[in-house]
Amino acid sequence: MKGYAGKLLFVDLSTGEIEVREFDEQFARTWIGGYGFGARILYDEMPAHTDAFAPESMIGFVSGAANGTTALMGGRYMVVCKSPVYDGWNDANSGGTFGPSIRSAGYDGIFVKGIAEAPVYLYIKDGVCEIRDASQYWGKTVSECEALAAEEISEKRLGSCWIGPVGEKKGLIAAVMNDTHRAAARGGVGAVMGSKNLKGIVVTGKFKLEKADPDLLRQLNKEVMTWEKEGPVKPVVNLFGAYGTGNDYEHAVGCGDAGVKNWAGSAEDIAPEDRDAISTQKMDEIYRLKKYSCAACPVGCGAIYGFDAYGYKSEDSGRPEYEVTAGLGSMLLNTDTDAVNVVNFLFNEYGIDAISGSGTIAWAMEMYDRGLLSSDDLDGIELTWGNGEAIVRLAEKIARGEGIGEILMNGSKYAADHFGVGHDALVTANGIEIGQHDCRYGPHLARTYVFDPSPGRHVKGGLGVACGHKPPEIKFAYSTRGAEDVAGTLDRELSAAGGFCGFTAFGLPPDFYRKLINAATGFDYTPEEFKLAGKRIWLMRQAFNIREGYLRDYWYLDDRLQGKPPLEEGPLAGVTIDVDAMGDAFFKEMGINLEDGVPFRETYEEVGGMDDVIADIYG
Repeated sequence: MKGYAGKLLFVDLSTGEIEVREFDEQFARTWIGGYGFGARILYDEMPAHTDAFAPESMIGFVSGAANGTTALMGGRYMVVCKSPVYDGWNDANSGGTFGPSIRSAGYDGIFVKGIAEAPVYLYIKDGVCEIRDASQYWGKTVSECEALAAEEISEKRLGSCWIGPVGEKKGLIAAVMNDTHRAAARGGVGAVMGSKNLKGIVVTGKFKLEKADPDLLRQLNKEVMTWEKEGPVKPVVNLFGAYGTGNDYEHAVGCGDAGVKNWAGSAEDIAPEDRDAISTQKMDEIYRLKKYSCAACPVGCGAIYGFDAYGYKSEDSGRPEYEVTAGLGSMLLNTDTDAVNVVNFLFNEYGIDAISGSGTIAWAMEMYDRGLLSSDDLDGIELTWGNGEAIVRLAEKIARGEGIGEILMNGSKYAADHFGVGHDALVTANGIEIGQHDCRYGPHLARTYVFDPSPGRHVKGGLGVACGHKPPEIKFAYSTRGAEDVAGTLDRELSAAGGFCGFTAFGLPPDFYRKLINAATGFDYTPEEFKLAGKRIWLMRQAFNIREGYLRDYWYLDDRLQGKPPLEEGPLAGVTIDVDAMGDAFFKEMGINLEDGVPFRETYEEVGGMDDVIADIYG
């Protein structure tokens, strides 16, 4: 089969059983890859209502369809599981080199269930998998694990992913880390991995994918480079290549896109001269050592920083992404660049979702400011707004799961429930902290936060972050943009299944997911077939939640993010958004019942390949 290894690996850690399954071209064409494969397999393999930490619970590590094919911007993979945060379908996406490395080892995906009696890691070389003792890795940070693996395994090219100590403790904000500072972070994926006593996966091999039309792939890649270097997107590509995702941080603060003071403040709370104090441009001058690029990426939005502060020193720390900069900056009224970099380093080393980690610190800071948590509750930390040292010390507690950190490593909602305070200060979608894009600024993000099968994600959905930049008469048109929302959503599904970076929105010419995948696989998707595949994958992810019994009324967005009550000053003053109206418009266009959020039978029949789902729902 062209474009695929054609094999999936299944490991049961309870029994030690290792199984290799081959799949055919029809399966690949139907589900493409990434969480397309993942959603289909978890629906098939996991019994309904399985607890996220149960032996029967499965976690998958799935390469995108473009991984390892040479297709530019196609280097991302997916981790899929049931979320222990909101108990539904979960996926997390990461770049780096691990996705293509899975395929070099001879597989398109690795699926793990069961619970090992003691810590283990998987070692996979040229299609052969071993379950190895990980006792010497347990308790170690991510970079320590990578160094140990390189010492233990004498292979030149190793790919690996790991959980840090927070994942070992099943902290609900635990991430899966690869390439030292790349994170598949959202929804508690690291906690699920830790619940299985699975510390990591190491892969290596010399398997090479057979491409259907290598010459066409080369030609398409040349067109991509011309598009990026000479086309209309050149200024954006150059900006992201120079300064990464944080290139516009100060503007995001000023216009109301970034969170300020745990989403309860506005740009007026930060002096204009302080808005760019922790901008990427300023931090690059202080910390930048070299550029960093993920596999197959010509944009190269990453960088490596070096720092020596607060008792920590590194010369291989990933530059803070926009989400981290805003989460540890404007959200906390913090302008201490050393604190931002040290906490970013701690999050990566200890395997913490930086979005949820920073959001949880912001919630705790507001609780301290309001007198609902004392310094005694916080192990003696005086958690005042903008206190860089206090932010670092609290992050250390979370990273080590010590004292107050044992509570906060499970996120803000868990902490609010534990202490019985601060539920009005939560800014989550079904308990998962949202990214640094305010849906009062970009209203249609709220539809994505609530009604995507993976809640709280800013990188899904059709109108997304860009909708905030539209004039009010467009962005507040809640009920008339369903078709645009659906079209963009399906495009995102295809991007994720293909293993493409989200920045292909500007980094690839139009319709290039399809063209690149066709060239690699020989499938010859038409635009209509390809769009239908995107819809099928979205419906498959949602089917997982429906089978769990989670219908439309289960999913929610905390009031503060809806503007209930509205802010009294700043660029978002007076804004309250209508999440249900946006949901109605999206569901109507998708062919979904507005009452319960369940797709109509004919919607499943239209996409095909889901007869079992139809039987489960309609009998």
